[in-house]
Amino acid sequence: MKRQGVLLVNLGSPDAPDTREVRRYLREFLMDGRVLDAPFPIRFGVVHGCILPFRPKHSAEAYQKIWLPEGSPLVVTSKLVQEQLQARVSVPVELAMRYQNPSIKSALHRLIENEGVEELLLICLFPHYAMSSFETAVVRVRELLHEMAPEVALKVVPPYYADPDYIAALTTSAAAFLEQDYDHLLFSFHGLPERHLRKSDPTGCHCLKVKNCCEVASAAHATCYRAQCYQTAKAFTKRAGLPASQWSIAFAV
Repeated sequence: MKRQGVLLVNLGSPDAPDTREVRRYLREFLMDGRVLDAPFPIRFGVVHGCILPFRPKHSAEAYQKIWLPEGSPLVVTSKLVQEQLQARVSVPVELAMRYQNPSIKSALHRLIENEGVEELLLICLFPHYAMSSFETAVVRVRELLHEMAPEVALKVVPPYYADPDYIAALTTSAAAFLEQDYDHLLFSFHGLPERHLRKSDPTGCHCLKVKNCCEVASAAHATCYRAQCYQTAKAFTKRAGLPASQWSIAFAV
């Protein structure tokens, strides 16, 4: 059998909660054409002329409020996931961030050069599909594998927004809160530009074009962030036994 390995990929974080490191992170993040999906000259001008001179200082102050002694909360939590998975499987498991560190390139190097991996399972730590998260991570891994070891076979775990095990984990984590008194349950998901939804629609005629598009069955839902978020919320409330009147969904800017 071929030597197998697992690569977990999350979004990323500055290496430190200071202006310099936040600027580095934002530059890499926002210059990704799948995040700020404007032509390169416009993207370069907006990022370097309008965002990087001002945003890093304010973002660094926000990071300082949540930073852990061990480092970035996102990286620390992701490493815990890596450790828990590694304890349950016999194949090597590496963690990478799409932006900054630990980098995808360094993780692939460890898997290929140190572990001799010939078949790689990629698990993006994003339950939902979006061009600015899931898609860009998969594309970057493919690019680097093509450069470093094109003979390595890659299998990508698809978005798991309604997977029974994922929903069970969500409801378990919220069980203690659901037992308390509350008026209404609000699901808050990160927002996306509507043009990202349209660009990710393989049919070109469903997302935001059909009335109640998230409720109407379509092949577009396989790559629709909005529809998948609704399915997560519905699966959660069904498992938790909540009537439709007790919950709603919102997308943050």
